[in-house]
Amino acid sequence: MITIVDYGMGNLRSVQKACERVGIDARVSSDRGEIALAEKLILPGVGAFRDAIAELHKQELVEPILAHIAADRPFLGICLGLQMLLEVSHEDGRYDGLAVIPGEVVRFPDFDDLKVPHMGWNRLKVSGEQPLLAGIPDDAYFYFVHSYYVAPQDKSVVAATSDYGIDFVSMIARGNMFATQFHPEKSQKVGLRLLKNFAEL
Repeated sequence: MITIVDYGMGNLRSVQKACERVGIDARVSSDRGEIALAEKLILPGVGAFRDAIAELHKQELVEPILAHIAADRPFLGICLGLQMLLEVSHEDGRYDGLAVIPGEVVRFPDFDDLKVPHMGWNRLKVSGEQPLLAGIPDDAYFYFVHSYYVAPQDKSVVAATSDYGIDFVSMIARGNMFATQFHPEKSQKVGLRLLKNFAEL
């Protein structure tokens, strides 16, 4: 069973439907007790960092999420669910994150020939063996929508990078904690395979 954290933001149903398409039992929950007892946890997210982190605190979900990660139970952050793992975000101000990973969330620079937000399909440059990417071709494309990216201080957590004018971190991994800047639920067959790999951890 996978529990998808409902904190009032994010494409919850899309993530749940993607799980269901590959036969994964997934439920959406905002209940602290259910989240605390979750076998596997997905933290999705779409929208502003400030609002998302405020909702997690308001609904008292920070403690069970951090306890889940500390216990090294399988965790998957998606998009904003990755960014909130960092110490601080500079999106429209300066806001504290969950501080699971030292580092910050920063905006793409202004490019002459590339639009921000980064929106569309992009490849991963994978670092080492990654269980979430098992069975996925090295040249696979995943779907991104974001103007900010994570800059972790500890480079050992970097599982993959992507190129959008600069090399940016597109996936992190540490133990059973994983998080992606891209949206697996919108990435067709390769995204579904990633979710299936997560369910099988």
